[in-house]
Amino acid sequence: MSPPKDTNLEPPKDISITKTDTSNTSSRPASANSSSPSVIKGASLLIILQVASRLITFIANQLLLRFLTAPLLALSTQLEVYYLSVLFFARESLRVAIQRQGIAGAANTEDGVAADEAAVARREGQAVVNLGYIAVALGSIVSVALGWMYLASAPATTLQTPWLVESLWLYGIAAMVELLSEPCFVLMQTRLQFGTRATAESIATFLRCIVVFGSAVWASQQSLDIGVLPFALGQLSYGVSLLLVYFAAGYRLALGTGFSLLPTRLTSSKGVVFVLSYFYKPTISLAGSMMAQSVVKHLLTQGDTFLISLFSTPEVQGVYALANNYGSLLARLLFQPVEESSRSYFSRLLSIGPFAAPALLSIVVGSRWTGSGAGQVLGTYCFYIPFMGLNGITESFVASVATEAQVHRQSFWMGIFSAVFAASAFLLMSVFPLGAQGLVYANSI
Repeated sequence: MSPPKDTNLEPPKDISITKTDTSNTSSRPASANSSSPSVIKGASLLIILQVASRLITFIANQLLLRFLTAPLLALSTQLEVYYLSVLFFARESLRVAIQRQGIAGAANTEDGVAADEAAVARREGQAVVNLGYIAVALGSIVSVALGWMYLASAPATTLQTPWLVESLWLYGIAAMVELLSEPCFVLMQTRLQFGTRATAESIATFLRCIVVFGSAVWASQQSLDIGVLPFALGQLSYGVSLLLVYFAAGYRLALGTGFSLLPTRLTSSKGVVFVLSYFYKPTISLAGSMMAQSVVKHLLTQGDTFLISLFSTPEVQGVYALANNYGSLLARLLFQPVEESSRSYFSRLLSIGPFAAPALLSIVVGSRWTGSGAGQVLGTYCFYIPFMGLNGITESFVASVATEAQVHRQSFWMGIFSAVFAASAFLLMSVFPLGAQGLVYANSI
């Protein structure tokens, strides 16, 4: 019996337990129930990973900030945005499409009849791996294009920063190395093997902190000015670590199931079409539909960094980057998506945070940042955190249930809100010279 034709509303499946006889309805509840503990365990692992990795990064940053100036912190933030932009444009819409739609329909054989369970696992596994290589191809184009745009638009004073150009290309290489792990990453995600992700990101985060801090301390002891090179080296070590862990896990899975980690041709059949004989067409179509929204979403997410680089000095950019890092940490570690907890958290945050932030910041990162205004910006950021938490909850809900038509409407309104945000930022940073605080207010709007 052929699988259902409409797979757009099907959630991602654990293909290791996919049933070949869909007429056997008694097997469906068992499959759903067996995947529930995996989802719960996976969510717990990712929450623990989120907290642990940010705490490790937080501790390393406290030590590192004592060796940094505000302009260098601003440059590192710009390079990080370049890196994140490459990853986002290359893989975000594809990841969402695979998670929402799955690739169960790809298991059909040439004659349209479902094969045995082992053949289903091989074919679906290969379909997922093939899709992952789209991110690699897109990333190779986006990394070069965005890198060229950054160098062409950067001020001459910025380009004179030691090791800046080399650091930019190292960030680009790091992004490509991380994208090479994408076929294995999506394979682990469709099989609900969240433990692999937790292991990979934990190791990568730890090594990145060691490399960044170690190289910065070494340069300081040698009286060398290496600019933002420590951040670039750290990001490269992060990408290499992810690739090695994901490849090891993916290789074991591919060896046991019988598919390849390299792109392999798949034969289309009735109702199952593979673009260029490699890529499952329904998933490609959905990813293409979500690409426009992904672009707008990324511009909204990173818009503050783009705008502050246009309308302010490197000193102000560094101050905002510091406040943004601390504010985001507080939001992600302390925010609880439960109404009672949220009310208590927000009331305490808004009554204490804005006034305690300057004093706490001087203790944590040292007196060199006290006169920069970073404490006042962080205090203002405390008012922005509730808006950020509410936005995260609603965005997750919409991304999970929205139809394709609703996604297009959302993209339209996100474009309008992007224009409102840009206008507000210009007004509050240029007309009313509020600097980094003005950008925080614009984010709240």
